[in-house]
Amino acid sequence: MANAAEILGDALRRVGYTEDGITELLGDDAYSGGPEDVPTLERRLSDTKLATVVRVLFLQLPASRDAMVRALGRPAVDALGETGFADVGDEVVPRARIVPVDELLVAADGYSLAENDPPEYVAAYSPTSRFLHALTPRRRIDTALDVGTGSGVHALLAAEHARRVIATDVNPRALRFTELNAALNGLTNVETRRGSLFEPVDGERFDLITCNAPYVVSPERRWVYRDAGFEADGLSERIVREAARHLSDDGFASLNVSWVAVDADAPDERVVAWAEETGCDSWILVAEEADPLGHAAAWNAHLSDDPAAFNAALDEWTRYLDAIGARWVADGTVVLHRHGNGAPTTRIDSVDEEELDDAGDQIERAFASRSRLADLPSRKALFDEHVALAAPVRLEHELEPRRNELVDAAAHVSLASGTSSTVETTAEALELVASLDGDLTLGELVADVGDRFSLTPRERSALEREALELVEELLELGAAVLV
Repeated sequence: MANAAEILGDALRRVGYTEDGITELLGDDAYSGGPEDVPTLERRLSDTKLATVVRVLFLQLPASRDAMVRALGRPAVDALGETGFADVGDEVVPRARIVPVDELLVAADGYSLAENDPPEYVAAYSPTSRFLHALTPRRRIDTALDVGTGSGVHALLAAEHARRVIATDVNPRALRFTELNAALNGLTNVETRRGSLFEPVDGERFDLITCNAPYVVSPERRWVYRDAGFEADGLSERIVREAARHLSDDGFASLNVSWVAVDADAPDERVVAWAEETGCDSWILVAEEADPLGHAAAWNAHLSDDPAAFNAALDEWTRYLDAIGARWVADGTVVLHRHGNGAPTTRIDSVDEEELDDAGDQIERAFASRSRLADLPSRKALFDEHVALAAPVRLEHELEPRRNELVDAAAHVSLASGTSSTVETTAEALELVASLDGDLTLGELVADVGDRFSLTPRERSALEREALELVEELLELGAAVLV
C-alpha cells in the first residue's frame, strides 16, 4: 500500500498537481471554495491532463478510467484503487480528496458535507490548519510531535525539517491517512501512534510540538475533528499544560486552542494563566473571539439553510455556554518556548487570519529578542544596543488638513509579512525606524533624529520614551533584532 501511494505521488508531481497548477487552472478562489462552488469551478477546467486529475482528486468528480490513464499512467491509476483513494472501474470515482499544501500532497476525506460528515471524518487542510502552519517555527531539529494529527499535514510539514516525527490520534482513519500521506510524499521519518493526546508519548520530550486537536467549546460530541469532548475549555487547558511537560530545553510548541471567559472585559485571563503556569515563555495569538451567540452561530453556519435546525442548535449551544458561565469565547494559537534562563514572560496579540503569512522565522526572532531584553540590566540600557530591522516593514505617516495646513494625524509601522502586526508611533519615531540598520546605537539614532528635527529638550525626552517603547515592541514582535 505504501508503495502504491509513492507511485501515485510521483505521478501527481509529474503532471504538475501543485498549488500553483490548481490556482492557475481554477482561479485564486479554488482553495476557499466548497462543494457548492464545484459546478462553477468545473466550467473552468481545460482539456489537459492536469485538468483531468484536478477534476477527480480536487473537485471530487468522476472521470473515465481511460482519461485518467492518459493523465497519470496505468500504474498510478491502479494505485488510486489500491490505496482506497478512488474506486476504479470503467470510471474513476474519488473516495478521498488530495490537496497540495506547499510542496506536499495531503489526502483526506472529500469536501465536508456538514451534517452528513461521518463522526470520524478527516479534513485535509482547514483554515485552522493554515493558521497553525503559519505560526510554527521551522528550524532544523531532532524530534517533533504532532498531537491529534488528523490527515497528518502538520506531521508531514515537520518531517521536512525534523529527523524524526511522531503523530498521535484517537481516530484510526486519521492515522491511516497519515501513513498513506507520508508515503505519498516519499517521507520515511513519520511514526504514527494511536491514543488520546499525549498518552502515546508518556515520558518523552520533543524539540517541536504541534497540535490542531478538536478544541471547539461545544455541547456536542458528534465529530472527532471538531468537538472537544471536555467540559468548557478543559481540553485546551490540558493541551497547553501537557505540551509544556513534553518540551525539550529550547523547544517550541504551537498549539491551536480555545478558551472561555466569565467576563467579556477580561477575555483572556484563563489562557494567560495556563501559559504562565507552564514555566515557558509564551505568545498567545488570538484568531477569533465572540459572545456566546456569535460563537454558536459561527460553528453552526452549515445549518443556516435550515432555519429550524439552525435555531435549535443556537438554543442548545447558548444554553450550554450559559450553564458553564461563559460570557466570551476565543480561539487562537499558543506558542510556547522552553528556556532555562530568567522568569518566563507572556505576550498576547490579535492576528488577522486574512493577513497572516509564514511567521515561523518571526516567532523565533521574537522569543530570542525577549530573552535578550530580559538580560539587560535596565530598560534604558537598550539605548546602548545596536538594533537592526529583521523583516520588511511599511512606514506610514498620515496627515490631515487643519486651518489651511497639514498636521500629523497618525503614524504607524506595519510588518509586511508574518503576523502583519501594526504599531502606532510618531512621525519622529518613523524617522528612527528607517535608520535601524545596526550601525549606530539606539541612543545615537535618537540624538541624530533630534538634531534633524531641531527638537527642544522636552521633545527629545518624549522621543526617547517613544523610541524605547517602539523598539521594544518591534523586538518583541520579531520585526527587529539586537546585533
